[in-house]
Amino acid sequence: MRTANINVTKIDKTALYEGKNGKYLSLVFFDNKDGPDQFENDGFVTQDLGKERRMAGEKGPIIGNWKEVGTKGPTPAPTRQESSVIVSIEDDSSIPF
Repeated sequence: MRTANINVTKIDKTALYEGKNGKYLSLVFFDNKDGPDQFENDGFVTQDLGKERRMAGEKGPIIGNWKEVGTKGPTPAPTRQESSVIVSIEDDSSIPF
């Protein structure tokens, strides 16, 4: 299982988009190059700003960190990879943006 801590004040609100069931935020999870950091985070999380902005060379802000938890046995050495996640925000009334 992977867990992530996200600093919602760093989210670029202009990159949120309306979907069929609410507002969505796209995230990209990157592995740390040199393994876990001093806080045992295995990687960092950026906001995906969309294909058009990405193709223009714009990078999404780093908005948090992630770590692998609950694994049994030794953790394999990380490989450089990324994975994308889309988060649905059903009720945004309590989100500070």
